Formats: sequence, C-alpha cells, structure tokens
Amino acid sequence: MNSRRDVRNNRAALFDGIEEGGIGASSSYSSHEIDEQDNERALEGLEDRVSLLKRLSGDINEEVDNHNLMLDRMGNDMDSSRGVLSGTMDRFKMVFETKSSRRMLTLVASFVVIFLIIYYLTR
Repeated sequence: MNSRRDVRNNRAALFDGIEEGGIGASSSYSSHEIDEQDNERALEGLEDRVSLLKRLSGDINEEVDNHNLMLDRMGNDMDSSRGVLSGTMDRFKMVFETKSSRRMLTLVASFVVIFLIIYYLTR
C-alpha cells in the first residue's frame, strides 16, 4: 500500500501546477524555457524532414536519369529498326515495280511452296 501512495504522490508532484489551459505559474520551468524546448524539438523535426526530403529528391532525380537513359536507348533502337524496315520496303518496291511478269510469277510461286512446306511440317 505504501508503494501505491508513493506512486500517487509522485504523479501529483509531476502534474502539480498543470492546469487545464496549460502550464500554471507554479511550474518549475518558466514559459521562456518551455518555448525554447518546444522550438528545439520543432527544429529537430524540421531538420529530419528536410533530410528526408533531400534523400527523396535525390532518389527521384536518379530515377528520372535512369528513365531518360532507357528512353534514349529505345529511341536509338527504333531509329535503327526504322532504317532496316525502310530498306526492306525499298527492296519490295523494286520487285513489284519491275515489269517482268515471269519474275512476279516466280516470287508468288516460291511463297506458296514455302507456305505449303511449313504447313505440312507443322502438321
């Protein structure tokens, strides 16, 4: 029972002078010291937030750089494939622009034969 009384007395001593609206005049700290402590805690919180934001912005910058490199590579690959495709289309144009019907017949016949061979091999 004595320990319960000591706990209550300690609590009463700890909260003695605290009123509902804030800290009363009988508190062991002056309002200036409390304001300084609050300011220090707020300043530490701001420093933590600033360092977190700095790390986040660095991570975002790194991610943006990586995406830009990836997009550049993809653009270069598209340009090279466009060159290959345009070369192929030029060859097809040359084949279809020739007036030789014999050459056209040979081309169509070879496509049909290749298609039939692939069809029978996959069957």
